[in-house]
Amino acid sequence: MKRDLLSILDISAEELDRLMDQAARLKDMRRHNKPHAFLPGRTLAMIFEKSSTRTRISFEVGMAELGGTALFLDAQDMQIGRGEEIRDTARVASRYVSAVMIRAYRHSTIEEYARYSTIPVINGLSDIEHPCQILADIMTIREHFPDRRDLRVAWVGDGNNVCNSLILSTVLTGMEIAIASPRGFEPPAEILDTARRKGGKVNMVRDPEKALDGAHVVATDTWVSMGTENERDARLKAFRGFSIDGRMMDLASPEAIFMHCLPAHRGQEVTDEVIEGPRSVVFDEAENRLHAQKALLVFLMRNDEGRGRKK
Repeated sequence: MKRDLLSILDISAEELDRLMDQAARLKDMRRHNKPHAFLPGRTLAMIFEKSSTRTRISFEVGMAELGGTALFLDAQDMQIGRGEEIRDTARVASRYVSAVMIRAYRHSTIEEYARYSTIPVINGLSDIEHPCQILADIMTIREHFPDRRDLRVAWVGDGNNVCNSLILSTVLTGMEIAIASPRGFEPPAEILDTARRKGGKVNMVRDPEKALDGAHVVATDTWVSMGTENERDARLKAFRGFSIDGRMMDLASPEAIFMHCLPAHRGQEVTDEVIEGPRSVVFDEAENRLHAQKALLVFLMRNDEGRGRKK
């Protein structure tokens, strides 16, 4: 049966550990210029409704290094952008390529695509989750804290898609997360309920300083994401006091690292001294998108080997 990654919870804790081990091996092989063309002849279609830097580059380079091919497809240049039904596009693409990565405005778009696709589908970002980012985040955390048990993560800012996937990932990692968001910008209740029901350790606080107290990992994201530009002024007002600066970082553990999925807006959610400081691992985190996604591609496409296409 084909596997998809629409949510971080589409993999088990054991599979996550194997993916992280594979990602570390692939990172080492790349560093030492060892060939690792594990997916020869495979093609990944990349459908973008939302623009991207890291998602496009990491998937495109990743497929090339794995011996395959990546196709960049702007949704507005496809028939899907002119009204073709998603289910038709999904079934046609399944006859051409080996897997599909979609970066979409609505999570329901990716879910419908996966429902009709006979090949693996990867959520490259939606309004609900960003699981590929969290794979890279967990890889980065593991590099600094090999034992993730009893690790405390602080998320300060918007309860957005990255935050949602990070919350759900506590089910797989055993990490504890404290979230501080302004009123009205908290993560969805269903995300919190799902994580807690499945054993995740999630705490909601209003004061950012309480979230940061003793944290090993401090994470945030932009306050104004794609699709929320019309709320810019209201958001900037609501998030006053939620910027990660040097004083805030001093509340965390002395060994704490700072993470941000990028792009960052210095002077808003984070100050320049923090993102450019010695505790920042944002560029390691960005690099690890490549390695974690390569491991994911190998996992999904090799799992799909030998399974005939539906006609």
